[in-house]
Amino acid sequence: MGMMQEFKDFAVKGNVVDMGVGIVIGAAFTSIVTSFVKDVVNPIIGVITGGVDFSNLFVNLSGGEYESLKAAQDAGAATINYGLFINAIISFMIVAWILFLVIKAGNELKKKEEEAPAAPPAPSAEEKLLTEIRDLLAKQ
Repeated sequence: MGMMQEFKDFAVKGNVVDMGVGIVIGAAFTSIVTSFVKDVVNPIIGVITGGVDFSNLFVNLSGGEYESLKAAQDAGAATINYGLFINAIISFMIVAWILFLVIKAGNELKKKEEEAPAAPPAPSAEEKLLTEIRDLLAKQ
């Protein structure tokens, strides 16, 4: 089998297509989670912590004074952006929790499907013939 045929067999398998769809949905989901953390979670945490904005927390390594992370970055200062790192951790925890819930729900559905009683097997040709004979004899 040629390399192109092997690649074609690999590329058209359902798992590869499913993985591609999952990656696209994951990328879209990432933007939703990022917005959720930035626009919903961080303001709530800011209210609880007295107005702390994680995205603006940084350590300036250049020695200058800057009002915000944006000002430091615009000036080309070297900074450690630990607030953005905290935001990334929060985003990761939300994604991990949602994936846990999705996988758990899928496993429960799979378990219920496995526990469901199997349909009785169809009667064999011999059983069908015997049933017909019985019915004919009962009519006589």
